[in-house]
Amino acid sequence: MINPKNGYSPATKTFHSLRPVVPLPPENMPLSAATYALSLQLATPWHHLTAIIDSETGHRVSYLEFTKLTKNLALYLTNQLKLNKGQSAFILSPSSNLIPILYFSLLSIGVIISPANPISTVSEISRQIQLCQPVIAFATSETFHKLPTLKYRTILLDSPEFDLMMRDISTSSSSSSSSGFSDVRVEVRQSDAAAIMYSSGTTGPIKGVVLTHRNLIAITSSYQVDTVRDTPSVVIYSVPFFHVIGLFNCVKSVSLSETLVVMKRFELQKMCRGVQEYKATQILGAPPVVVAMSKDSVTEKFDFKSLEAVVSGGAPLGKDVIAAFKAKFPDIELFQRYGMTETTGAIFRSISPEESLHWGSAGKLTAHCEARIVDPESGNALPPGKQGELWIRGPQVMKGYIGNAQATSEMLVGDGWLRTGDLCYIDDDGFLFVVDRLKELIKYKGYQVPPAELEQLLQSHPEILDAAVIPYPDEVAGEVPMACVVKRSSRIDETEVMDFTAKQVAPYKKIRRVWFVSSIPKTASGKILRKDLRKAAALGSLSSL
Repeated sequence: MINPKNGYSPATKTFHSLRPVVPLPPENMPLSAATYALSLQLATPWHHLTAIIDSETGHRVSYLEFTKLTKNLALYLTNQLKLNKGQSAFILSPSSNLIPILYFSLLSIGVIISPANPISTVSEISRQIQLCQPVIAFATSETFHKLPTLKYRTILLDSPEFDLMMRDISTSSSSSSSSGFSDVRVEVRQSDAAAIMYSSGTTGPIKGVVLTHRNLIAITSSYQVDTVRDTPSVVIYSVPFFHVIGLFNCVKSVSLSETLVVMKRFELQKMCRGVQEYKATQILGAPPVVVAMSKDSVTEKFDFKSLEAVVSGGAPLGKDVIAAFKAKFPDIELFQRYGMTETTGAIFRSISPEESLHWGSAGKLTAHCEARIVDPESGNALPPGKQGELWIRGPQVMKGYIGNAQATSEMLVGDGWLRTGDLCYIDDDGFLFVVDRLKELIKYKGYQVPPAELEQLLQSHPEILDAAVIPYPDEVAGEVPMACVVKRSSRIDETEVMDFTAKQVAPYKKIRRVWFVSSIPKTASGKILRKDLRKAAALGSLSSL
């Protein structure tokens, strides 16, 4: 028996999705995520409309042109550069109109895409390259200097050469199938790796999350029923394409014939202008976007009549922020989602105005998936209303961490269950509420910041005896990294601590608060008691430690 309100089965102690289901293709059917999305796009009434708009220049790419450019590039990469299925391509670029074309081309020929944050440091990029072992890189004139020499070199996306690759038809026949890839004779299986995305750990270096074509197909299919519209959406993309949210939404948007309005980086005034100029119906962003819209008066200068919804993911929204947003924009729906890189993006989400009224909730379980709330101490699955670690099972769950069998076995347990590390509960109506993180990851504006990496860096400073890094609540960023530091002498101050780390990590990882303490609380085995530190920080009593 499955409860029709929340999907819970007392017999299995498992929550089942109650969303309408679009049947997935047979698992043994050769199919790439790109071909799947484009086949769905061609079945919509709007396959001839605009696919992508550059928010700054206004340059447009129609879906007909998108398919043509994607196919031409795929042919060039296979026939001229001799890229093969199973090889990896490293991508280091800000968001642009070219990224979706590049993604779909690589996916269609079975080359694994591995995008990274363009503001990452050389050492961070070096670690990522060690994980994905790319044979080729795609970068821009601003980022290529951070990359080593690879087998097939680095190709600049903002160069005439790349433009030629997309438009060269010398290796293409005149025929074309409905999928747009008739000349690309590569058999991609759904179980093949599609992408290696990067997820920071808390006890070690960054991990490479292997997502398959099946993962992307599953999450794309889940939107085919609950996103039915009379006209296609026009979506402002304020999230970067190198993030899993950008990746899966890119594939999803193409499948629904949505128009992607691409921002190179988030700037509130430019985003507002984009909403007005391109009559956007939806904004895809992170909590800082919602906070900025709620507080900044610049929004009052623009026409938001076309805007129907703002979708927020990456970190929870506080009820005060939600209240401020709804007071200012009563006619715009605010939808929250919950997901992670390891689940190929959103695994819970709100999809209707009625569901968005459950403030603080991340929505209901998506199609094809199951969830459990597990007691961290006993390992027993719990009923609705009880707090425990959220476990997820379904076709959206990652294949594993590349080159890290131990981390994979710790994350994927039992019969395909993924341990999220988040303390949550699911209420009697099936809505997910995230209470706290069992894992120690800090989420700064949706980015993942690993405390262990910063701690190791701080401990390398000659004037620092010991250090711990914890999340500190911040209304705009969600959380900021705060360093609790034991000084060797009085010569070091807050500014020096922050400057020391800022020079060696990406901007989103920077230490933004410093508290000097007499000692770091630890267990007998030497593990930092972060819970004690967070509690002391909340009470303002860190100086007493």
